[in-house]
Amino acid sequence: MQLQKHGIRVLGISESFSSRERSVLCGVVMRRDLHIDGFCFGTVTIGGMDATEEILRMVTSLGRQDINAILLNGCVIAWYNIIDPKVIANQSGLPVICVSYEESEGLAGHIEHHFPHDRERIQAYEKLGERISISLKTGYHLYARGYGCTEPEVRQLCRIFTLHGKIPEPVRVARLCARTVMQQTYVEKKSSNLSSG
Repeated sequence: MQLQKHGIRVLGISESFSSRERSVLCGVVMRRDLHIDGFCFGTVTIGGMDATEEILRMVTSLGRQDINAILLNGCVIAWYNIIDPKVIANQSGLPVICVSYEESEGLAGHIEHHFPHDRERIQAYEKLGERISISLKTGYHLYARGYGCTEPEVRQLCRIFTLHGKIPEPVRVARLCARTVMQQTYVEKKSSNLSSG
């Protein structure tokens, strides 16, 4: 990964979900200078295991050769829908970095509680590996896992794209977009139900 390039582009992917069946994903293509020059959207099943496949579909839908890395706002989304970053890195040919923001003893106990007989889900979580702690120039820390890239590259990329607080800009903007789409979908559905009722 050539992080010294001025034109480096990252695809940041984040979600928004409520108690409905589907979670909305948004992907934002952001350059190092923070210009945005692409979006993609998707949905995954709450409590499902389809996140990896949908993220790969989103990456493919962009049809771009100029993205240098994928930045995921967490490896576990949509109520324990576990992403396999290694598969995404291998199939997309791009480095993948998953970020999170709190110290944690892990989610294995929660997964076993909610899905006690789901060995596939538990093993998928265990395969994610350990997170590293990254001190940012903002004075905050975040936690990350990298796939298809080195630990120094993970640290540098997170520092390049985090301007305030501890959330890298590509996933911060993606989260805002996903939330807006989710809220708008809810408003439209509610309006449709009222007009047909």
